[in-house]
Amino acid sequence: MIYWPAERNKSFIAFRRRQIATEGIDPAVEVISSKHESRYINRELSLLEFNRRVLSQADDESLPILERLRFLCIACTNLDEFIEVRVASLKQRVEIGSTATAQDDYAPIDLLNEIRERTRSIVNHQYTMLNERILPELEKERIRLPGIADWNDKQRAWLAEFFESQVVPVLTPLTLDPSRPFPRILNKSLNFIVRLKGKDAFGRRRHRAIVQAPRSLARIVRLPRELDGNGHDNYIYLSSIIHAHVALLFPGMEVQGCYQFRVTRNSNLYVDEEEVEDLVRSLEGQLAASRYGAAVRLEISEECPDDLCEFLLDHFSLQAEDMYQVDGPVNLNRLATVCDLAERPDLLYLPFTPGLPEGLTTDRSIFEVLQDRNILLHHPYQSFSPVVDFIAEAARDPHVLAIKQTLYRTGANSPFVDHLVKAARAGKEVTVVVELMARFDEAANISLANRLQEAGAHVVYGLVGYKTHAKMAMVVRREHGEIRRYVHMGTGNYHPGTARAYTDYGYLSNSQKLGEDVHKVFMQLTSLTEARDLDRVLTAPFTLFDALIGKIQREIEHVQAGGDARIIAKVNALIEPGIIEALYAASAAGVKIDLIVRGICSLRPGVAGLSENIRVISIVGRFLEHSRVFFFLNNGKEEFFCASADWMDRNFFRRSETCFPIRQRPLKNQIMNELELFLKDNCQAWELQGDGNYIKRVPIACEPLSAQNRLLHELATAV
Repeated sequence: MIYWPAERNKSFIAFRRRQIATEGIDPAVEVISSKHESRYINRELSLLEFNRRVLSQADDESLPILERLRFLCIACTNLDEFIEVRVASLKQRVEIGSTATAQDDYAPIDLLNEIRERTRSIVNHQYTMLNERILPELEKERIRLPGIADWNDKQRAWLAEFFESQVVPVLTPLTLDPSRPFPRILNKSLNFIVRLKGKDAFGRRRHRAIVQAPRSLARIVRLPRELDGNGHDNYIYLSSIIHAHVALLFPGMEVQGCYQFRVTRNSNLYVDEEEVEDLVRSLEGQLAASRYGAAVRLEISEECPDDLCEFLLDHFSLQAEDMYQVDGPVNLNRLATVCDLAERPDLLYLPFTPGLPEGLTTDRSIFEVLQDRNILLHHPYQSFSPVVDFIAEAARDPHVLAIKQTLYRTGANSPFVDHLVKAARAGKEVTVVVELMARFDEAANISLANRLQEAGAHVVYGLVGYKTHAKMAMVVRREHGEIRRYVHMGTGNYHPGTARAYTDYGYLSNSQKLGEDVHKVFMQLTSLTEARDLDRVLTAPFTLFDALIGKIQREIEHVQAGGDARIIAKVNALIEPGIIEALYAASAAGVKIDLIVRGICSLRPGVAGLSENIRVISIVGRFLEHSRVFFFLNNGKEEFFCASADWMDRNFFRRSETCFPIRQRPLKNQIMNELELFLKDNCQAWELQGDGNYIKRVPIACEPLSAQNRLLHELATAV
């Protein structure tokens, strides 16, 4: 059965009727009767393939070794999130007996089995790469992560004292018996199951114990360099330290084995926003409960005996298929600490200073600059500081009357919140739309919302049932007796940290028409009234989907009339079936379509009779590609849009999103040049094949071109 959330959209219904009239078939009927191999790629499997591309960066010998280690850690973190969110949800569907299939026609149980097989392959690759490639390369650079057998006498003595003074005081070993049941295991925490022999202090025989490593303990310990006779930097796993000294925790008994394990739990939050009276309190309760959600995966040392593995599986109600025995630490992402502690800039990417566009290199006020020109920033190649300064200057400017801003992910110590608090305390009208349901940032968002409210700001928690994912800020200023609006709109979050690692566009403008639109959208978010007659901005869940379907259909009409037609879209994910069907129809009509999709892509490109005019690439490199950009040739009347929304069901129908045009010719030229760079990339681009596999492009008979490196050269300044 095909799921068509878009059928409630009038433009899409009209679009399908035109297809039926001109082609003689109903595309929905064709989808229903086809196999998933022929039309759609499953979203979960596509996400796993993205993680495989990230992992491949760790195997790229052209990259600095510590950056390769970091990519290995990122791949591990990505897989954790995939397991605790996507696999957890899928397991629930299987457990309740669901047989419903998505548009790719995968039954839940079949999909879960396929995910397990591919995940096991990825995990095995992670540890093989760590042990056979990464660690040997690090040792060549005098960075070691020695196991217990490799410690010298000085290191053993130092670690023994460290264990006694720093570790033992915070450990609570728990011997298991009927009066001491299995302790609660925190999501993704480091634990040990210990096999014991002998009697305890009360004369009773004991067989098993659990040791939990508190999260207050660093998972990687750096040894003093003088303890190594060869001048190496040595980093020791906390798991190795506990393993080597665990017998000291059970005096009078024999420790016959100690094995590390980690449990990944369901981290989905279940809050009925329609029923709860206080969303904040309900969410706080769910955050605490999610740390002990249903177990989804068990990671355990490969040396662990079968009986202890079965004991743990039984306790956590897991199957053997949910267990991953690993040759190394059960949490590889902790190795990222080495990248930060090593103090080896020669083993990292070359540093750079983000550039500034013309007009922002003077001491003029940001408002004076915007009175002359609009500004397009491409982060991280160009600085994020003008965006921070926009709010900072508004907070202290006596002519500013009001500031409005959306916050989705902004970090626990956000400069934006600091400036908004100052503005509120200075008597300015400050309105902040805070999205509490930003996955894994819920606690931080609750904290900053409380802080803003205490300062006197108006805090709105978005729309019930619709995440506020739009990225926009508006400053209302009195100038010469008139009210003027200045706006910032972006494709990424108001987070200075991610702005250094994610690629995003930010647009600063003094356009009063754009400002009026943004004002109406804020009114919609706060008062829940309809934002009518918007001149520039497209919004979800209202006009964005219909508008994009209409623009795709317009390209079809242009090419059928003998005109020029082309579509370029850069997004993080493409899974919405209505958009995919529209792109398939455009391809069949002869429209050339280039898609730059970083992660999930359910569209199958290059399939004869379906999508031969569609090309899909994924860029995986130093920075996480995060910008959303849409281009329509429109028979020469080019249109460029930037957006907060990906092409997913949730972004079109269950989130508040904004999409805004870029209309100035110099800025349009900038975006087109940068899109073309990505399309020509032959160093970090992976091309999606019709069978769902990706092939990495390599420069064979042409000059190497990395879009990210070129943009660093053109827009930033090397240090």
